[in-house]
Amino acid sequence: MSPILKLVVQRLALGVLLLLAASVLIFVGTEILPGDVASAILGQGATEQALANLRIELGLNDPPVTRYFNWLFGVLQGDLGVSLSNRRDIAEAMSVRLSNTLFLAFWAAIIAVPLAILLGLVAVRYEGRWPDKVVSGATLATISIPEFLLGYIAMYFLAVQYRIFPSVANINASMSLGDKLNAIALPVLVLVLVVLGHMMRMTRAAILNVMQSAYVETAELKGLRSFTIIWRHAFPNAIAPVVNVVMINLAYLVVGVVVVEVVFVYPGMGQYLVDHVAKRDIPVVQACGLVFAAVYIGLNLVADIVSILANPRLRHPK
Repeated sequence: MSPILKLVVQRLALGVLLLLAASVLIFVGTEILPGDVASAILGQGATEQALANLRIELGLNDPPVTRYFNWLFGVLQGDLGVSLSNRRDIAEAMSVRLSNTLFLAFWAAIIAVPLAILLGLVAVRYEGRWPDKVVSGATLATISIPEFLLGYIAMYFLAVQYRIFPSVANINASMSLGDKLNAIALPVLVLVLVVLGHMMRMTRAAILNVMQSAYVETAELKGLRSFTIIWRHAFPNAIAPVVNVVMINLAYLVVGVVVVEVVFVYPGMGQYLVDHVAKRDIPVVQACGLVFAAVYIGLNLVADIVSILANPRLRHPK
């Protein structure tokens, strides 16, 4: 087996183990929550017999280990269970919500990733001068402000004061692409501001680290333009840490959008999770947690594999 293939297989195996460990943590975390699921479903006026029958129906009387493996085997077969609050199939209901979240994350990433790399290159080109200070200060400010506050500020100015975009990001399958983009403009803006600073600053730091190399000094002595040196010589060799931070932020766009979706009442995975947490719908919470963990681990695996392929030192660690 070639060294590259061996490293890729090792990363994939580690990802599977991490996902298995995450499933255990998700199941245990939902099981130790206070309260009784049967009482939450039937209400305080339920009789003891009704509660006992529902616990048997839901399998709540089985040992936790048995319930975990039943749940895990069902997930492996594509069965995420049935919602306790409305008796709908979770996989069917989640597919629409997940597609909405991916749609939101896609457009945020389309804007944020190229813009962050471009601003990072500009900050390196004008290091220590006013463009670098302006870009670094602005991105630091967006990182420091919580996303829910950014959401309310954007909503106040762009939806209430000037009525440019709608304050509620409600989309459905019957809407055209233009209508959908108009509806998600504010949550996309907030997500871009949240992830832009981290990606830009990491891009800047990675390129500045490479700029200290001897081959960059040689290129400077040859009289090459500064931006040419940065783009053609420094940036390709700084791609590994840049890819890592981009993938982490892409994972955030899918996994960490709960607050943004709740602020703008967006029908995505985050809003779906919050709605069913309030109803103590444990199967839905477990399914959402597992999907979020799979997305996060999967994108980090992609970042590791791209870093291995892009960096010869990682392919040949000896």
